Amino acid sequence: MASNKLTVSDLDFDNIKINLKTFLQGQSEFQDYDFEGSGFAVLIDMLAYNTHYLGFNANMLANEMYLDSADIRKNIVSLAKMLGYTPTSARASNANLSVKVNNVPSTTTSLTMAKGTVFTTSVNATSYQFVTNQSYTVQPNSGVFQFDNVNIFEGTLVTFKYTVDSNDVDQKFIIPSPNADTNTLKVSVQTSVSDTTTEVYSLANSYSGLTDVTKSYFLQESDDERYEVYFGDGILGKKPVDGNIVILEYVVTNKTEANGASTFTLSGDIDGFSNVTITTTSNAANGSEPQTKESIRFNAPLQYTAQDRAVTSKDYETIVKSVYANAQSVSAWGGEDDETPQYGVVKIAIKPISGSTLTTSTKESIKAQLKKFNVVSVRPEFVDPETTTILLTSNVKFNAEATTKTADTIKSNVITTLSGYNTNTLNQFDGVFRYSKIIGLIDNTDTSIVSNITTVKIRKDFTPLIGTSSKYDVYFRNSLYNPHSGHNSASGGILSSTGFKIDGDADTIYFLDDDGQGNVRRYSLSGSTRTYANNTQGTIDYSTGAVSISSLNVSVVENIRGAASTVIELTVTPSSNDVVPVRDQILNIDTANSTITVEADTFVGGSADAGVGYTTTSSY
Repeated sequence: MASNKLTVSDLDFDNIKINLKTFLQGQSEFQDYDFEGSGFAVLIDMLAYNTHYLGFNANMLANEMYLDSADIRKNIVSLAKMLGYTPTSARASNANLSVKVNNVPSTTTSLTMAKGTVFTTSVNATSYQFVTNQSYTVQPNSGVFQFDNVNIFEGTLVTFKYTVDSNDVDQKFIIPSPNADTNTLKVSVQTSVSDTTTEVYSLANSYSGLTDVTKSYFLQESDDERYEVYFGDGILGKKPVDGNIVILEYVVTNKTEANGASTFTLSGDIDGFSNVTITTTSNAANGSEPQTKESIRFNAPLQYTAQDRAVTSKDYETIVKSVYANAQSVSAWGGEDDETPQYGVVKIAIKPISGSTLTTSTKESIKAQLKKFNVVSVRPEFVDPETTTILLTSNVKFNAEATTKTADTIKSNVITTLSGYNTNTLNQFDGVFRYSKIIGLIDNTDTSIVSNITTVKIRKDFTPLIGTSSKYDVYFRNSLYNPHSGHNSASGGILSSTGFKIDGDADTIYFLDDDGQGNVRRYSLSGSTRTYANNTQGTIDYSTGAVSISSLNVSVVENIRGAASTVIELTVTPSSNDVVPVRDQILNIDTANSTITVEADTFVGGSADAGVGYTTTSSY
């Protein structure tokens, strides 16, 4: 019986072609045809190609309809807009200055630093321009004219003007510069060419509270990562009328290139005076690239879930990422979860893309932007990320007959592997140190590596108040190794420290250890002999990893690894080789001070005495 059904589920070209041939061969009209050698082969190829293209296009179209599968940026942006999400633009690097104007006549009553005042700097031998995007006015204080908290942005201040035309029913006002920082955008509407009366409009973050007279504008990403401004319809937001002039002012930036700039010079003058003294309050930071497709795809649903309010810690993590584009990683938690509970407070830690901590001015700026999302009973408080250092001792064995590389070369490659794990996995708040992954990565560094024995310790430090008796709390937030009461007491337990001197004893260098029973001890060394000066200098909680040091009056902090230091380092052995960062912790493998030894494996060959004299390394 002739087949009258064609298989249509395949999208692969070859399978489509086979299905077409099978179908035609099943028809009585074509039973004697040679489909490979006749002109039918060309026709079948055409049909197969056409079907393949149509199937491919249909599949791509279906993918572009959903946020989690779309690949074309404009489609991702459009789908995100349906969730009320606007991608962040490029961000200009910004710095904070204090500017003192010198040699001003005593008769001067005020000075104004105009909007667009230019400052110059240099980063890596390349010059950059910073500008103010607002004016500042000061009066003399004891005869001194000083501008404080001057915020400057890297780039060029640009102004574009558009005339409102009601004949264009869908009129949008394009920001033509691809690298415009929309955070610096100022929108105003001038009445007409002849009437310079101007009204300032503010960005509308939601439709709630908008009326026909609310001076608000809306912002969305258009083509080519450019943005466009549009206004309300006269019901939700004031609608500009014919002849109005829309004025867009913003900074066009080089994004990340000027991050780190610290020294600035005035270009031009301030109200006619050019003799100034500039103090950098906060170095340039926060310059960033436009939001990536992957970031939009991840954050848009989370912001929609937050519904423009910050209640849960996840809400804060999502909203902070939307208002601060330079955030690489954000961790938020209720203050009641801290070791010292604080109620009515949400703690926020931010790991920026560039730099390690946020400046005070940046924190205040983010806090100001969070005000419109906060519930009344919750107060956000920013804390800096805390680094918990991981120290590895790894003995790596390799087969010298399987490689031409030296032990030193393999060691260098292992260190590179560990550095990559730092960058790709640990450099964020949820970056868990997983022991099995590390030993696997070490083994896979080179095909000649046959094994590694790796042990783990963790380290934190604290800065003592010199000459003041103080209590210090250090939180590892991971359980510590203590298999039984009094474990390893004679050798100092599982806690060790760098050296310090105490007030009233200028000659003795002291260290800290534990007795395996929860007590921190202070001791000195004579050769390898420990003399304990205080057996209850503090406590150590092996279950929580909390170390408390009481009544310690430090006079001098000893050098650490040959370099001057202001901190005392505490090193402990964790109970698990997997280390988990909690709240504001970020883990980091100290590759410089980890111990990596690489040696040829002697257990090579098939002789009867191949294992004689083979040395192993303890796993403990």
